[in-house]
Amino acid sequence: MASQSTAPHPPPPQPPKESFSRRYKFLWPLLLTVNLTVGAYLFMRTKKKDTDLEEEVATNVSTPPTASPLPEKPISLPTIAEPVKLHEPIPENQQRELYKWILEEKRKVKPKDPQEKRRVDEDKAILKQFIQAKSIPSI
Repeated sequence: MASQSTAPHPPPPQPPKESFSRRYKFLWPLLLTVNLTVGAYLFMRTKKKDTDLEEEVATNVSTPPTASPLPEKPISLPTIAEPVKLHEPIPENQQRELYKWILEEKRKVKPKDPQEKRRVDEDKAILKQFIQAKSIPSI
């Protein structure tokens, strides 16, 4: 019997842990109430907008237009302070370089669908014609 008294006793078994939902069961009704309230608010807000639009359309259709509404004060047009400046024409060699650069950029484009590929190919063909032409139309 002496050997039994010197052996340590095993610790008592731990009570089973409660699940998250049982531990916080008082929060579920609160969470449900808040969700229902927010949902009802959003539903009523969109329904109110729809009915307002329908009423506005109904009043516009049912009442014939009277005199055309004119603004109370006349609309003032902005005055042009400076005349439009005309730029010097771009030299032909710079235009060719510009067209070549645009063509290189078009070659880098990855079309997403056949229609876009066809459009890019048409653009590239036009650019090639401009580059190979003897005279370039002015920009």
